[in-house]
Amino acid sequence: MKKCLNGGVIIVISYDVQLLERAFKMFNTIYFNGELPTPILTIQTSPRCNGYITTTKIWKSSEDSYYEINISAENISRPIEQVYGTLIHEMTHLFCMINNIKHVSNLGRYHSKVFKTEAEARGLIIQYAKTIGWSVTSPSAELIQVIKDNGLYENIEHARVTKESEGNKIKKPSSTRKYVCSHCNTSVRATKTVNILCLDCNNVMTVSTQ
Repeated sequence: MKKCLNGGVIIVISYDVQLLERAFKMFNTIYFNGELPTPILTIQTSPRCNGYITTTKIWKSSEDSYYEINISAENISRPIEQVYGTLIHEMTHLFCMINNIKHVSNLGRYHSKVFKTEAEARGLIIQYAKTIGWSVTSPSAELIQVIKDNGLYENIEHARVTKESEGNKIKKPSSTRKYVCSHCNTSVRATKTVNILCLDCNNVMTVSTQ
């Protein structure tokens, strides 16, 4: 946790938002040609999901209006590459919305193969889940390297505890990564970013977000 004036939580969260804003600008340049409009980035309670983007511009000023991208306050202490993976996931939604690309259904819950294609073109690995489609997100080795090369590999070591998560201990982010075969669910752990192939299935093993 970064030091803050008088131990103030608000200042800690302010620093975290600034980190996300820096990451947004970097990812917008690298993966979206700088075409995405700047949203309001927030860290608010959403214990049942890692993040979301609003479908309309819900923030307004005297001169403009803005979408909101939120990163879950309860889940923000995940390894930072997973947090950034969530951010790019939501940025991909924004890209599809402003370009009128149909990529979700069932009130935005179910993610189509169109979303998978757009997201995987931007450093993500997308896997399938029955109720939400092609939505399960993990960072690729390429994305992790981009994060490191641009000086944003900085874990957030605190998270909000709500009634839904009360009693759960906030774990300090670990450098250990769990790699899983999406076909047979065989898993291995590594202390650094590696490229692993499951020889039983001839399938690339990807970083688990669980």
